[in-house]
Amino acid sequence: MAISPRNNCHDPLSRRDFVKWSVAAGVGARAALPGATATATTTQASDALFAAPPLERVRIGFVGVGRMGTNHVRNLLRIEGAVITAVCDIVEEHTTRAQDLVEEAGQPRPTGYSRGEYDFKRMCASEDLDLVFTATPWEWHVPVCVAAMENGKHAATEVPAAITLEGCWQLVETAEKHQKHCIMMENCCYGRAEMTTLNMVRRGVLGALVHGSGGYMHDIRAIFAGEHPGREWFQAHALERDGSLYATHGLGPVAQYMDINRGDRFESLVSMSSPSLGMSAYIRDKFPEDDPRQHLQFASGDVNTTLIRTALGRTITVVYNGNSPRPYSRINMIQGTKGIIEGYPDRVYIDGVSPGHDWEPMDNYWDAYEPELWRVHGSEAAGYGHGGMDYLENLRLIHCLRQGKPLDMDVYDAAAWSAVFPLSEKSVANGGAVIEAPDFTKGRWNQRPSLDVPGGTHDQQDSPESIK
Repeated sequence: MAISPRNNCHDPLSRRDFVKWSVAAGVGARAALPGATATATTTQASDALFAAPPLERVRIGFVGVGRMGTNHVRNLLRIEGAVITAVCDIVEEHTTRAQDLVEEAGQPRPTGYSRGEYDFKRMCASEDLDLVFTATPWEWHVPVCVAAMENGKHAATEVPAAITLEGCWQLVETAEKHQKHCIMMENCCYGRAEMTTLNMVRRGVLGALVHGSGGYMHDIRAIFAGEHPGREWFQAHALERDGSLYATHGLGPVAQYMDINRGDRFESLVSMSSPSLGMSAYIRDKFPEDDPRQHLQFASGDVNTTLIRTALGRTITVVYNGNSPRPYSRINMIQGTKGIIEGYPDRVYIDGVSPGHDWEPMDNYWDAYEPELWRVHGSEAAGYGHGGMDYLENLRLIHCLRQGKPLDMDVYDAAAWSAVFPLSEKSVANGGAVIEAPDFTKGRWNQRPSLDVPGGTHDQQDSPESIK
């Protein structure tokens, strides 16, 4: 693809020269970003973040082995050093299915727990575990994680980590008190485009960041209409709550680009919702007049837009839309002083490099900026959940625990990203009022080091062991 000059007063800058320049200048450019914390080495950066003693192997108790939980179990069984020693689910058939999968993979049959909703407490108290992983309905994430940490285990949870501000604080305070990891497994942070964008941001390609946008725009009307048995808990939130119901998928990657909790933080937000019309129309057209679902009244607006302001004055829009007919999108947009990257489709514009005012495909930048995690493990991750993201997030979790390294996301990220849901709900209920966001780091947000690209980048010449 030909590269045009920026304008008649500038010599054209070839992409090859641009890549060489940006990689060489990356550390300096990153240090120049507003609020960025310059660190000389990965080791120095890691010293300021919580890391637990390394584990030879990670003994896992899994709570909630339905559809998503079973996907995680399958992934973990393929990862060296991960051993599933207990499984818990209120549906005994789910527990048995997970036990069978573990045994078929060549590991000892794990202990099963199915004595009701709170049997995870018995598992946490009685099993020799290093990590408790939960993929339960949202309202159980905090109770499971707290029980794990109070019994000396690390905790990992599906998204969101909590659905109330009280729950967010409970996770932070429990993790700090017991000195245990509590990570929200936000798989979208491990997407190929998202990780490549993070690398480009870290190399200074986009300059200083000023605005980002993420979202969860997914036609899930069939779930809210009760057409998928077992997902009634999700429907209940749409019936009762109005806000950014599912924020972390789109928000997590943008928060990492902007070093939220590591040089910047969420300061306040405003949130507004459109009328709730989509689900009524869907049910009216889909089901007969005497179907009891015809009487459902959904509190959730069809489209919620939340605008976050950070301490450094940056802005982030978060869009939620689960009630409308539309293609899937997470937006994944980040704007800097030197360029912009946007998803769906993945595309790039770099000032002085991209031709004219035209987008370039992300394909032009994979060779230079695709992180090693995808270069080395992308092929083995394919076909294992959400384009490979699920497998890679599990791979990194087990690797960091075994190496005694800080995790890619920590309890402060889990709390800050999850808190957007209840904060947006409060803003909507108050006519779009400005709502202050809590500082879960308690003032340490501008001292904590920036997140390195998980697994490193090929220009850093990482060893194979450090790539995972």
